Amino acid sequence: MRTFSLILVFFLLFTAAGSLVAPHPASGASASEIYRNAYGALQKLYADSTSASMLGQSAKAILVFPNIVKGGFIVGGQYGEGVLFMNGKTAGYYNTVQASYGLQAGLQKYGYALFLMDDTAIEWINKTGGWELGTGPSIVVVDVGKAKALTTTTLHSGIYAFFFNQKGLMAGIGLQGTKITRINK
Repeated sequence: MRTFSLILVFFLLFTAAGSLVAPHPASGASASEIYRNAYGALQKLYADSTSASMLGQSAKAILVFPNIVKGGFIVGGQYGEGVLFMNGKTAGYYNTVQASYGLQAGLQKYGYALFLMDDTAIEWINKTGGWELGTGPSIVVVDVGKAKALTTTTLHSGIYAFFFNQKGLMAGIGLQGTKITRINK
């Protein structure tokens, strides 16, 4: 009975915190709203990180998820919608989903951008019915503090990931096991 009460209290706390961290619904946004949020997030990332701006100039495509909501207590999950930009234009809409279990508690909102540097990365995302990160091309997560060391001569990966706009409390952010799927908007 005590365990049930504790779980109920945490559920209520997460529900209340969710209204603060994610005032907009995580799903069901219109294509124009997703585009505006993704484009704005990418421009802010460029302004905050010269390495992201440099990668953006040489990337074949950029997949931007501006608003991902992640939460959990023992069992957790995340969801967000984003845009694939190619040559400055929208090439498709995608969602990102992750489920997890283990010692975890918290609620967080953040975004990330994947810079697809070669045709292999683009083919992988387009040929799969749902792309599970960690099972395809290698991904380098760029630490903004260490990103200053990136130059065009040190780029050797097919995909680079930048996290941004982190709000809330959750132990860590990762991409392993995250599934990305094309959606119709």
